Amino acid sequence: MSIWWSLHLRREAASVPLARRFLLGTMETAGVDPDICFDLSVALSEACANAVEHGGDRSGLVEHGEPGDHGERTDSRSGKSPADSGQYRVTAYLDGEMCRIEVADSGPGFPARRELTPAAPVACVAESGRGLDLIEQLADHVQFGNRPGRGAVVSFDKVLKWREGALLMV
Repeated sequence: MSIWWSLHLRREAASVPLARRFLLGTMETAGVDPDICFDLSVALSEACANAVEHGGDRSGLVEHGEPGDHGERTDSRSGKSPADSGQYRVTAYLDGEMCRIEVADSGPGFPARRELTPAAPVACVAESGRGLDLIEQLADHVQFGNRPGRGAVVSFDKVLKWREGALLMV
């Protein structure tokens, strides 16, 4: 069995539970074990929260055009449209016994300490970065990466376990 979906979401706090519910609904319908569903939904929530908070820069958005018209908005520093700086993408793949989730944004990317592929444990002293460490603890394999000029991507995998009698079990 294979299921995949992709969501393009606004960088707004309300998008985080939307993505989480979409993933939970997919996994629960497929018959994935509730503990695995919970772990992946928490990891996804953390990745989405990071994309919302750090995934772009809306502060430089300016209107182009005459007053009163609805000119195209672009980022005054990068020239990106809102589709670039105001959105992020979540893609989930349930394929066989594995689930892979990717969250990609259009922000500045990870600082040098996070540009590790695969991810390595990093001790967090400050509050910032704890979500990424939580993703590492909940998933089986995690990668953090920068897409030059296009933002950051977090991808993580987890081996699936199935409920007894699951309809879509492998």
